[in-house]
Amino acid sequence: MSNASDWITVGALAEGFAPEAFILPKLAELAGRRFTLFFENGWEIDHRFDAEQVHWIATDGHSSGSAAYRATSVRPGIYLVDFIKHEDSKDWSISLVIDSHSQSFTAVIGSLPSAEQTREGLYSRALAGKTLTTVQASFYHGSLDKPWQPGACPHAPTTELVGIRNRYRYSPTEVYEHIYLNPDYYTWQCLKGVEQGLCDTDLCHYYKIADELYLFVWREKIVPTLGLVMIDLQNHRSDGKIFGYAGDRFDSLSNFPVASYCDLLNRTDYGDE
Repeated sequence: MSNASDWITVGALAEGFAPEAFILPKLAELAGRRFTLFFENGWEIDHRFDAEQVHWIATDGHSSGSAAYRATSVRPGIYLVDFIKHEDSKDWSISLVIDSHSQSFTAVIGSLPSAEQTREGLYSRALAGKTLTTVQASFYHGSLDKPWQPGACPHAPTTELVGIRNRYRYSPTEVYEHIYLNPDYYTWQCLKGVEQGLCDTDLCHYYKIADELYLFVWREKIVPTLGLVMIDLQNHRSDGKIFGYAGDRFDSLSNFPVASYCDLLNRTDYGDE
């Protein structure tokens, strides 16, 4: 039976996932390329890629910098780019879904809570009408290399995963199950691995990127964690990352890649309910 001592840090989770992990290789094809991202909210940010780093600068000067990045693709022509941006004395998780087919993108900007925020109890947050998790994520859409116009980005919230029960094999030793309950929550459990026996229900977000291709983001409340993966139901593959504090002192980060072979266990149809 699981108990409180079974919960581990994101850094320990990364160590458990690492041996023989089924991660996708980092793509080299973005090296030398440049995109101007025109956001729906009016931002215009130039992104230039070399072999190791992405360099960005906003036309209005509100953001600029460079960072190491990871680029992968589970579907030809659609890229997931992930990096950490340190700005305004804070670390930000930046994930870009770059869609060359529609010349559009979706950006996910996430952040972790402070040590003080993690000490606020779940019960007090519930009574105050707050989300139970203190992990933050914001979603932005836009167009590539051309000014934004309404409808330019086809990526949109979806309920197509709701009712699905999927199994994810991240390595020979790490296996998880996801049950997509409703548009806002999912349940996970570790079937095999360093978190075996643990489970929870957490806040999540679903976006349809293309036919049977989804961006899935979750925010955990017990161990502050931001998870983000692309799920390809056609090719039974997922790829993304898990972001959190490496240890329990809030002084270092872990942002590690995760990828899986996934299969559908069952699908529940609630009819008109």
